[in-house]
Amino acid sequence: MTAVTAIDSQVQVDTDAAISVRGLWKVFGEDANSIIGSPEAHLSRPELLEKTGCVAAVRDVSFDVAKGEVFVVMGLSGSGKSTLVRCLTRLIEPTAGEVFFEGEDILTASKSRLRELRRTKFSMVFQHFGLLPHRRVIDNIAYPLEINGVGKDARYQRAREVIELVGLDGYANHFPEQLSGGMQQRVGLARALAVNPEVMFLDEPFSALDPLIRRDMQNEVKRLHKDLNKTMVFITHDLAEAMKLGDRIVIMRDGDIVQVGTPVDLVMKPVDDYVADFTKDIPKSHVLTMGALARAARADETVSADPVDADLIVRKAIPRIVNSTNPVGVVKGGATVGVVGRDDILHLIADDADEGSST
Repeated sequence: MTAVTAIDSQVQVDTDAAISVRGLWKVFGEDANSIIGSPEAHLSRPELLEKTGCVAAVRDVSFDVAKGEVFVVMGLSGSGKSTLVRCLTRLIEPTAGEVFFEGEDILTASKSRLRELRRTKFSMVFQHFGLLPHRRVIDNIAYPLEINGVGKDARYQRAREVIELVGLDGYANHFPEQLSGGMQQRVGLARALAVNPEVMFLDEPFSALDPLIRRDMQNEVKRLHKDLNKTMVFITHDLAEAMKLGDRIVIMRDGDIVQVGTPVDLVMKPVDDYVADFTKDIPKSHVLTMGALARAARADETVSADPVDADLIVRKAIPRIVNSTNPVGVVKGGATVGVVGRDDILHLIADDADEGSST
């Protein structure tokens, strides 16, 4: 799952990836194609607008999304994140580049092929639910299957399955107006899952929800991903949400990718001050895993007989480690990769406190 950015479009595509993007551009304005490869392509966004009247919303972006990965694209308003995800499904037509899915460059796909991909391989969940107000929950969920020509009995059976999957039991015959915002978004998730897509695109789906409901929906996405192992491309402007959901995170600025990495990469190894400023308020204990914190046991240490998993987030292991007299072993795949002791945890917490007090 090695990330790549600004790679020449001739670079070999990762055939194991769910999606491979190479040299993707979206330029708004007259004669947008002339910007690609010109000296103006390297101008800042304000300079480009002033000189050419064009806006480069996405600039020479390249990356791979691994199968079964939650790949989060985040940035401030105007960074290009929503334009990017719409380009991946051609809701917005890119100016240049390639987007490969199962070996096929979907930017060259015909309109009929693109409709087929959207109906059977891709699904999208937006901030605005877009539910049909005159149809019941079960009808809304079954609707994409109806569009695909699935028979009534089969589509309602599938709708009932995903109703149970997303926690909507008992609401099948309700109308959207009878549901809270969080419940309506569950309907949106269920509708997206009904066609059993290969890739789900979620464009700031929870940004309009109240904080508590938003947290519940984030947990729901994590649960669904664990149960279904769907590839997800998730757009957000909220770093905490990105850190909670993302296997890897892209940070965008003015149409460019600034850094691609795991939550640990972004917090521990920011590539520049922009990323460091983004992540400065995220405690390391909230993103580091026990495996990342583990060290070799010293000769004078007695290791606890009750180990913890290397993938466990440090924050969740703090009570266990701090209350243990001896260092605790850290295991991955049945093999011990190191130990973590009380002092290791306390030093990490102290580092977080020092960084917090300096901001």
